Amino acid sequence: MDGKTPSASAAIEAWEEAGVTGKAAQECLGVYSYGKTMGPQDTLPCLAMLYPVEVKSLAKKFPESGQRRRRWVSRKKAAKLVAEPDLGRLILDFDPRPKTQAS
Repeated sequence: MDGKTPSASAAIEAWEEAGVTGKAAQECLGVYSYGKTMGPQDTLPCLAMLYPVEVKSLAKKFPESGQRRRRWVSRKKAAKLVAEPDLGRLILDFDPRPKTQAS
């Protein structure tokens, strides 16, 4: 997204795709690649950066609500549901608990 930081873009995508309002972390969890289908026989190679978003609220209506079904699942189940193995590993490795500061 032109003019947006990667984390700001992640927050926008979370809103558009899942109705999530929240704050995206500045730190990228990792990167994965996938092929985006552009037509019956065309696939565009893509590289995606994954940013966690702390959910503050969920909207019933959002831009892609007619195209998607939102549901909460465990990280283990989420990793099995995604098509990209690298994304699955990033999901499994993600620990949502806040990091404690060393003294």
